[in-house]
Amino acid sequence: MSEQENQPLSGIEKMVLKEQVTEQIRTVYDPEIPVNIYELGMVYDVVVGDDRTVEITMTLTSPSCPAAQIIPAEVRDKAELVEGVRAANVHVVWEPRWDPSMMSEEARLTLGM
Repeated sequence: MSEQENQPLSGIEKMVLKEQVTEQIRTVYDPEIPVNIYELGMVYDVVVGDDRTVEITMTLTSPSCPAAQIIPAEVRDKAELVEGVRAANVHVVWEPRWDPSMMSEEARLTLGM
């Protein structure tokens, strides 16, 4: 690890890293829905720590989602692809419970809602 990577991130650097991680998360899709999980409203929070560790809080459409093991692992892997991210931790939560009102306007249009 370089000397620069050992330095705490500034507020602006955190914002840039968060945006880059968010863009990677936008490439993750639920296999049954043609909209990325970010636009579906399944990602509740992305927090970049001073140590370059990213904490992602998300949910799934339901606890019985067939992709329950695949989607969080893909989110973690995609976040860790971002240069400068030391590690990513994904926390799947069930509160608040996901519902279609959490989708973006773009997702609603794509799904014809």
